[in-house]
Amino acid sequence: MPGPSARLLRLLALLQARRFWTGAELADRLEVTERTVRRDVDRLRALGYPIDSSVGVAGGYQLGAGATLPPLLLAEDEALAVVLGLRTAAAGTVTGIEEAAVRALAKLERVLPQRLRARVRAMHSAVAPLYFADPQIDATTLTGLAAACRDHERSSFRYGDRKGSTRERLVEPHGLVHTGARWYLVAWDVDRGDWRTFRVDRIQDEPRSGERFTPRAVPGGDTAAYVERSIAARGDTMHVCVTFHAPAERVAQQAPSLAGHLRRVGDNRCEFESDGHSLDALALHVAAIGEEFEVAQPPELAERVEALAARLRRGVVRSARST
Repeated sequence: MPGPSARLLRLLALLQARRFWTGAELADRLEVTERTVRRDVDRLRALGYPIDSSVGVAGGYQLGAGATLPPLLLAEDEALAVVLGLRTAAAGTVTGIEEAAVRALAKLERVLPQRLRARVRAMHSAVAPLYFADPQIDATTLTGLAAACRDHERSSFRYGDRKGSTRERLVEPHGLVHTGARWYLVAWDVDRGDWRTFRVDRIQDEPRSGERFTPRAVPGGDTAAYVERSIAARGDTMHVCVTFHAPAERVAQQAPSLAGHLRRVGDNRCEFESDGHSLDALALHVAAIGEEFEVAQPPELAERVEALAARLRRGVVRSARST
């Protein structure tokens, strides 16, 4: 059996992992009595962790937001920097950590003091990042959906479809997936009685949490694979393959914004494959690598590259005439 200090850390981890626990559930997880759980909760409160409790049949414990930030050994300006950094990462500027950033945001923003939340909103609204093409979304929407997935709570929001119509949707969120260009929510649609994927950038207001639900098994058992199949079925993306006549290591250094798979096929040759949303944006990125290349598929990408080259040539001619 772990000692008191190790048990306190495990208890804290459990309280951060889920919104609400009954005393019996915590006692079962920690292999102690409910009386010991009550004592350990009091010890965490003495250390500054805001833990709310309720009594009765539906009673239990949950980690709440206190007047000050819980002891994370972070000053307020450090906490502010962490939240802003996570919001930036969640937007997809650092490939591969977007989903982890959203999960961390969901944990951290839930316990931030109100004055820090106001500072985060003010600073985030004042910073205007420059993105090439893909739609941007509010980090608050992401963290709200992530919390609903984690806590198994129904969520409602106004959603705009591809035809431009908007309607209220009630869903049971199961997971968020980042494709490198967009965020998707995998959820059980309560009104339709079936699984759906939702583009998060089309959610038009802050999601509202509701009653808890029992999680279902996602078709295929994997949210990322389900999104991939759904996108392919709708025809939202096209599979592209580009061959670069340069070492893979050199291309990788120049292509951090390309979300896909780069494969070495020789000392001076590599292939890039991806499922792209915007062929125009991909043509621009490929040309910006600064290496010789050829488009293997689809023909539409080759046409976009040719159109881009023609525009650049016309621009050079006009510039020469004006000098």
